[in-house]
Amino acid sequence: MHQLKSYLKFLFRSTNAHGVHSPFVYDVVTKCFYDKTQYPAYKRLKQYRNLLKKDTSVIEVTDFGQGSRVFKSNTRKVSDIARYAGMSQKRQRLLFRLTQYFSSEKILELGTSLGLATAALSLGNPDANIVTVEGCPNTARKAKELFQSFQLTNIQLNNSRFETFFSEIKEENYQLVFIDGNHNKEKTLAYFETLLPNVSEDSIVIFDDIYWSRPMTEAWQQISNHPQVTVSIDTFQWGIVTFRKTQPKQHFTIRV
Repeated sequence: MHQLKSYLKFLFRSTNAHGVHSPFVYDVVTKCFYDKTQYPAYKRLKQYRNLLKKDTSVIEVTDFGQGSRVFKSNTRKVSDIARYAGMSQKRQRLLFRLTQYFSSEKILELGTSLGLATAALSLGNPDANIVTVEGCPNTARKAKELFQSFQLTNIQLNNSRFETFFSEIKEENYQLVFIDGNHNKEKTLAYFETLLPNVSEDSIVIFDDIYWSRPMTEAWQQISNHPQVTVSIDTFQWGIVTFRKTQPKQHFTIRV
């Protein structure tokens, strides 16, 4: 019910490029969000997805987040995870375009799962250095096998809980951070605060499932209102923030 009500409100207040009065955001929307180019990488992303959908092997998933609304058991077919819980093709292509548009060189992903998003990040900039973190060892192993099979050599997969990763995080400056892990308000806010020293004004941070629940929406609202955030973009599925000091603080609700 929260998602339905939120989506109706989103449709009412959202706009497209014509309602954007920031040159920076206008360019992102017109040159990235609404880019209709059929990139060759889309074919490889589809091949990756299809391979997962054909994988009927069963793995035991260790879930450190808020659990699944689809699966009743932690014993799951890989094909079912890809089909029912994986990133959609539309969002996968958008993540590819965002990585390409911003030429992100140092990328962090929290929540690898089967690597659908990671593959998009990798192909979006083959020269990037991507660190992706996955807590479940069986899921991480399956993703690593696919990265090797598709020769996605710019990915470093870290099989650990997010809290463990943060305790060992180096003084890296990440240009793009994609957070698709624990859909918990307090933990999402904690991840954001922990990552603030590792981002700069050229960085973007993407939060998945900002309308997953009322508490997750509250977390997103707090993040978008944070004093260090200058631009926040609500696409319903994702919340995107930047830290550009030359940009006046603005919030945008964009249909993608």
